[in-house]
Amino acid sequence: MRHETHTSSETPTHGPAPTMGGVTWPTAARATLHCLTGCAVGEVLGMVVGTALGWGNVPTTILAIVLAFAFGYSLTVRAVLGAGVGLRTALRVALAADTLSIAVMELIDNGVITLWPDAMDAHLDDPLFWGSLAVSLAVAFLVTTPVNRWMIGRGKGHALVHRHHH
Repeated sequence: MRHETHTSSETPTHGPAPTMGGVTWPTAARATLHCLTGCAVGEVLGMVVGTALGWGNVPTTILAIVLAFAFGYSLTVRAVLGAGVGLRTALRVALAADTLSIAVMELIDNGVITLWPDAMDAHLDDPLFWGSLAVSLAVAFLVTTPVNRWMIGRGKGHALVHRHHH
């Protein structure tokens, strides 16, 4: 993660700091993309492992969700630790910043996969597996971005992470 010098009216790497009521869509999209990255890594890994091991849909989905939260939180913890705070503080910031965002993303992502005909039964070598997963993550991004915009505008979510950047 790059760090730029900034004035007190700017947030690192993100230009002018949004006001409580004036959070920009690009700011919300960047926060959502950060969340999506961790979720996607965990989700894909969980789906691949569960599918490769021949697990049923429920245990595979549970594994994917657990790993999505784990990877989502770990990216935030890494970023906050890089700002020089302790592990306990970094964990608290990650939990406060990412829980709602990851939960919404996982609800939408897994909802799309569940409702997509035959997607839950697709194998790793089936284009339906990868296509439905890609579409579900894209839909989750679109739904979660307004949630993150709302949270950042209230000083919650990724607004907490930005307070710890140098």
